[in-house]
Amino acid sequence: MGNRSRIIAGKDITRSVADALQYISYYHPPDYVRSLSQAYAREQSPSAKNAIGQILLNSRMAGFGRRPICQDTGLVVVFAKVGMGVRIKSAASFADLVNRGVRQAYLDPDNPLRPSIVSDPLGRRVNTRDNTPAVVHVDLVPGSQIEITIAAKGGGSENKARFTTLNPSASVADWVVDTVSTLGSGWCPPGLISVGIGGSAEKAMLLAKEAMNEPIDMSELTARGPASPEEALRIELYERINGLGIGAQGLGGLTTVVDVKVATYPTHAASKPVALIPQCAANRHLTFTLDGTGPVQLQPPDLSEWPQIGNEELHTAEVRRVNLDALTKEETASWRCGETLLLSGKMLTGRDTAHKRMVDLIDAGEQLPVDLRGRVIYYVGPVRAVRDEVVGPAGPTTSSRMDSFTEKMLAETGTYAMVGKAERGPAAIESIVRYRTPYLIAVGGAAYLISKSIKTARIVAFEDLGMEAIYEFEVQDMPVIMAVDVEGNSIHNSGPIEWRKRMAADTIARNIGV
Repeated sequence: MGNRSRIIAGKDITRSVADALQYISYYHPPDYVRSLSQAYAREQSPSAKNAIGQILLNSRMAGFGRRPICQDTGLVVVFAKVGMGVRIKSAASFADLVNRGVRQAYLDPDNPLRPSIVSDPLGRRVNTRDNTPAVVHVDLVPGSQIEITIAAKGGGSENKARFTTLNPSASVADWVVDTVSTLGSGWCPPGLISVGIGGSAEKAMLLAKEAMNEPIDMSELTARGPASPEEALRIELYERINGLGIGAQGLGGLTTVVDVKVATYPTHAASKPVALIPQCAANRHLTFTLDGTGPVQLQPPDLSEWPQIGNEELHTAEVRRVNLDALTKEETASWRCGETLLLSGKMLTGRDTAHKRMVDLIDAGEQLPVDLRGRVIYYVGPVRAVRDEVVGPAGPTTSSRMDSFTEKMLAETGTYAMVGKAERGPAAIESIVRYRTPYLIAVGGAAYLISKSIKTARIVAFEDLGMEAIYEFEVQDMPVIMAVDVEGNSIHNSGPIEWRKRMAADTIARNIGV
């Protein structure tokens, strides 16, 4: 084209962003599915294997149903490399073109995505209702095309991002492993850990966030061996992080991460900035290129490559079936850590804002809009239902955000059990023991699968809160894993310790040739 600019229509950017966000909401990257399938095949922890199996089954169901893998459809992050030979035909800014695409994707009537973005973060935190604005990064590069990497990052994993500035001689590997060991499982493993090293504070974070979207290639890397210090660090971190025994959903097991990414940049002689960002089991991202010939044309992955795991493999004869409508304190006291329960009957939902409202009403001496006596409460904010759905994807949210409300809620309401995701803190566990109210987990990353066990759903309180309203669900065989029993035993404590010891013993045995 000589010195002429290549024209790319702004509407093609918008359309491509919208299509890409829809695509990644229900299609896992095939490389992640392959890696997770390998992890499922080798997993020896029954609880972790069950969790991985649910994630894989959910992935296949979401792909065929074209509904979100996870109810948290994420904060949109865009990395755009805009060729300097490109002219964008639009009166709008690049960010505005992206945000129009976000709006179209999240309000799509065939597959509405859950809007989670709130404006005025220091004040009223009002939901923008369309998931805008996105976080947009633009680089000008040689060439006459636009390459866009788009990701939808869930809050549970994003909240576990960490940053430090190490002394130049300090070990990055030690800091990363020590930090991952403190993150808990709210970031929804098995996923990835991405590390950015160098530059400045903000550059290190950007390095980690962008590297997270690179293809998974740990199997190939370990087979051929490292060719750079970065690759050597990747392998070391992969082995040491999995050696922590955290496992799927923090239940204890062989696979915590399927890959580790490392990106570096020159830095000040006095500095060693290091950023760490986990990627959850949803792992939503896509890279595409626009060259002026129209919006991107996305081809569905071959879902026949997805493993065909069925409920019969996940729910063996060892599961315990529970009738929520006839629940007693004696029955809940008999539940033990690690066992799988299938819940049937009616439960209530409620997450952060609903809990705060209820606690405020209790403090004011006012009556709650729902009676929680003898009930199970599920920490969830579902996606809006479409067509003949009872409810949209309805996976658990991170339970630790309810910890500050737990003492008062259990003391004042007579709740019999709680269902959420990831570990509980010490104060919440003390309340669990005091009021003999156990805590169970549903699998994060299995939102569409879980929604199929919900047979009826109706809003019973706080309708103005949107996805945070209190629902009454009637469920049939909803799969959960017992996490904290009435004695305070927690599988998130015992599971990783057990599997860390097992893996260490196996390593010693291999080294001495046993």
